[in-house]
Amino acid sequence: MEPTAILQPVIALGLWSGVMMIWMYATRIPAMNKAGIDPQDAAHPKTMELPSEVARIADNYNHLFEQPTLFYAVAITIAVLGHGDQTAVTCAWTFVILRVVHSLIQSTLNVVMLRFSVFMLSWVALLVMTIREALVIL
Repeated sequence: MEPTAILQPVIALGLWSGVMMIWMYATRIPAMNKAGIDPQDAAHPKTMELPSEVARIADNYNHLFEQPTLFYAVAITIAVLGHGDQTAVTCAWTFVILRVVHSLIQSTLNVVMLRFSVFMLSWVALLVMTIREALVIL
């Protein structure tokens, strides 16, 4: 297996975060204009009253900087230490795919229990990666 294979899902999730940022601003700016919200009022975006279909995209963008930060740390640790086997790579891609699905659910349908189920499955993939690496280095 290529030593950098574990880093491919890291870059993919980084790119997905960029997609979500573009989607967020592509919906937020027109919504702010329509609502007559001055850009300075965005200094504290949580206080802005935007439609749910706009706010939930921003919520998801923020979520991509919560749990995925642990994913980045674990995947990069695995890469640096040369522990990237097929199981780790599969778990990493599973995590990324489930986070993309989570984003799409939250940003469109926003069915909370479906979103939560996908979130928990992604957490399992990340937990497997983390526990396996902990067993190797501790």
